[in-house]
Amino acid sequence: MIDHLIVLLVVVPIVGATVPLVASLYADRGGWLVATATTLVHAAIAGALAVTVWTDGVVRYAVGGFVAPYGIELVADGLTIAVVVLIGAVSVGVLAYAHHAGPHTNSFYGQFLLLVAGLTGMTVTGDVFNLYVFLEITGLAAYGLVASGPGARSAVAALKYLIIGTIGASMYLLGVGYALAATGTLNMVDLSEKLAAVGYDSTLVVTSFALIVGGLAVKVALFPLHTWQPDAYADAPDSVSAFIAALVSTVSAYAMARVLFSVFTVDFLAAVPVARWALVGVASVSIVAGSALAVSQSSIQRMLAYSSVSQFGLVIAGFAIATPLAVVGATIHLVGHAVMKGGLFAAAGIIERKTGATTVEGYAGIGGRAPVATGAFTVLALGMVGVPPAVGFVGKWYILVGAVNAGVWPIVAVLLASTLLTLAYFAKLGERLYFTDSVTGDGAVAADGGERVSTAMVVVVVVAAVLAVALTAAVPVLEQVLEATLPPLLA
Repeated sequence: MIDHLIVLLVVVPIVGATVPLVASLYADRGGWLVATATTLVHAAIAGALAVTVWTDGVVRYAVGGFVAPYGIELVADGLTIAVVVLIGAVSVGVLAYAHHAGPHTNSFYGQFLLLVAGLTGMTVTGDVFNLYVFLEITGLAAYGLVASGPGARSAVAALKYLIIGTIGASMYLLGVGYALAATGTLNMVDLSEKLAAVGYDSTLVVTSFALIVGGLAVKVALFPLHTWQPDAYADAPDSVSAFIAALVSTVSAYAMARVLFSVFTVDFLAAVPVARWALVGVASVSIVAGSALAVSQSSIQRMLAYSSVSQFGLVIAGFAIATPLAVVGATIHLVGHAVMKGGLFAAAGIIERKTGATTVEGYAGIGGRAPVATGAFTVLALGMVGVPPAVGFVGKWYILVGAVNAGVWPIVAVLLASTLLTLAYFAKLGERLYFTDSVTGDGAVAADGGERVSTAMVVVVVVAAVLAVALTAAVPVLEQVLEATLPPLLA
């Protein structure tokens, strides 16, 4: 069983996803129990795999017994398990939230589990073509979840997401085609060796890099390829917003890091400095533009969405710097952002249900009407700014020090500017919540006694707020787990 843990991570949610869909032929309820049981098993397998990597090192699994590079390989190392455990934990938390918040249809839970399977497959695959397969599974499930909202706006947001996401996936697949033409292989380890033999300055290799990274940048939602994200986050049900905000772009950013370090390697970035500086430039623009756009928003959900554009720019910048310290910082920030942003969307959903407030002005004076949710929202917001001892501070600090040591001064400047802008829009929200009287007229919110909120929904946002601080204590453990991964990747 231990030998098959990594493949079970993918198989279990795929099998689980079929059960609610089959059950829909007879009754459109019961999907939550199936999804919960499946995700609990998935989370337990993720935890067991993490222990295995901790004790035994990198885990490799040849699917069907066909050894790489001819077969499909699944791989788990220090970088992988951080994301796999995150997927398991967030999935369980969102299902607890969705039990009352909905949607309640079996089709929703089938798509939910399919998304879990796609995200997990993207994380553990050691093959660039199968990364594309799981990327498409993730996209299709995410489009359906966004469209599961009750209004036409959700369908339009899903269609926009589908069109732009398909362009990104097509770019990625075209880049894989160029890599295959140059090397004749799709296995990541084999690719890294043969790309070096072909020559990093080869037109095929450089074109492959540009297309693969460009396609994944769409999925990560880096500026200016982010246009699908605000509508998808704002118009989806709050359970879906919390889930995709926490994981979809997060796993795509991980995939970009995996391609950078396992396929092209830092030797490529050193041999083709324009590639590194192009990535640093796009990340820097995304950091500043995302924060600037967030400041100008009146909708809470759209503000949080543009905030993600900025935060993922920071993560990709850390990976592009490609020093051990910066990569550790990017990984910490990747995990921390998932917890904090998922918690912020969940908290915003509770606040909307209790008060009707969805805008910055609407948040005026409601701090006492939903005290636990607004308190958790405030803690999470401070974590996003990077106020110690939150994990957001640790991730930013590692990236900052890594940028200084590497002499990448543009990242230092934009990180400081972005932090000030992030403080500006979250401080504005805090001022509205606790130091402004309730508004009347168009900005007014619902009277007390709004829609009921379950205890589980509140617990989820409180746990997210606690983790935003508590994860700081786990940073040394994460560093130690990554030690076995970073030296060969960043040598």
